[in-house]
Amino acid sequence: MAGHSQFKNIMHRKSRQDAARARKFTRLLREVQVAARQGLPDPAHNPRLRAAIQACKSENVPKENIERAIRRGGGGGGEDYQEVRYEGYGPGGVAIIVEALTDNRNRTASEIRATFNRFGGSLGETNSVIFQFDRIGVVQYPPQAASPEVMLEAAIEAGATDCASDERGHEITCAPEDLASVREHLERRFGPPDQAYLGWRPLVTVPVDDERAESLFKLLEALDENDDVQRVTANFEVSERALQRLSA
Repeated sequence: MAGHSQFKNIMHRKSRQDAARARKFTRLLREVQVAARQGLPDPAHNPRLRAAIQACKSENVPKENIERAIRRGGGGGGEDYQEVRYEGYGPGGVAIIVEALTDNRNRTASEIRATFNRFGGSLGETNSVIFQFDRIGVVQYPPQAASPEVMLEAAIEAGATDCASDERGHEITCAPEDLASVREHLERRFGPPDQAYLGWRPLVTVPVDDERAESLFKLLEALDENDDVQRVTANFEVSERALQRLSA
């Protein structure tokens, strides 16, 4: 199982409901605001904004909060969030990519560096680990959207490169430049997806022994809990035994 999927699985099992929900709302609304600022504030003519709004709706973010974020972004008001990527290594030599939206690059860089150091990792320079990942487009649907066979067939027709399905839903991946067309093709058949975004896929995974796995997941969880962080991706692989123990 790839590292980013293992991390998502553990975070799903260990989520502290109230704090996790508030953090997720903040991230989703921040993406709405940035999408509205960088393009038109009309989702019909702004694919990124349309995807951000749908992600909010799938998590039951209140409508008035979404509308407020669009106004703040479209009107040029509010914080001027910038997209920043941090790269580093965790315990066991695991490569980690941290994507953030921040209104204070110095503050966020300092916090991310301190988190890496606290849990036995090291923050690197830009492009220090990126060569170990492929850039991909990701479209996610809930499990009830279709059967795995139907979703796979539709993904192939849409021009996607892969489709993975489990009890948590369907994850369709494609080339970055095909994300808009794949999403639109699937949307016509299954309705709006839960999420559609540009992500990272490890080219190789690094085996992590049970002893280092706990430190690694503490680092990943601490990074994920940072208010400015939108997404964390890592190229590790741990045993099922360690996964069950860490998820307990």
